[in-house]
Amino acid sequence: MNELHIEIRQATPADVPVAVSILTEAAEWLERQGMGMWRDDELHPGRIARDVADGLFYLAWADEPVGTIKFQLSDEEFWPDMPTGDAAYVHRLAVRRAWAGRGVSAALLRWAAERTAALGRRFVRLDCEASRAPLRALYERAGFRHHSDRSVGPYFVSRYELDVQATLPWRPSS
Repeated sequence: MNELHIEIRQATPADVPVAVSILTEAAEWLERQGMGMWRDDELHPGRIARDVADGLFYLAWADEPVGTIKFQLSDEEFWPDMPTGDAAYVHRLAVRRAWAGRGVSAALLRWAAERTAALGRRFVRLDCEASRAPLRALYERAGFRHHSDRSVGPYFVSRYELDVQATLPWRPSS
């Protein structure tokens, strides 16, 4: 089987509806599965537009936009106990349902690891609801190790990190 070619590029203001659409599709699917995720105004187009304007959102393309990721260099909300400047942080990783299981998540995580290394940072960090076993397994298959669990507002999250200096060139395990 041929490997899927995925290109990651920074979202522009014109891409806000696409990013919102991908995130909303993922959120609605998760809700139908009984695994609701993002709350309140986290997916509001105005909020996404501000993050896009700040250069935080990226889109995965495979002939069409197939996924999105928010990539930031600090995370005081979920990682306030970590030193500044040693990591990049991933949020809002989402893939269109038609592309699920085709390597888009792995490509986005690999891109985040490579970008983190290129920026001279040691770790990529992310979090998810602690009860989301399939998502936790995805991160662990991608080489992330469980760091800790923490209550953050309405969330109880499991925090993960990938040491990019120790793992690049990085390839997710099957």
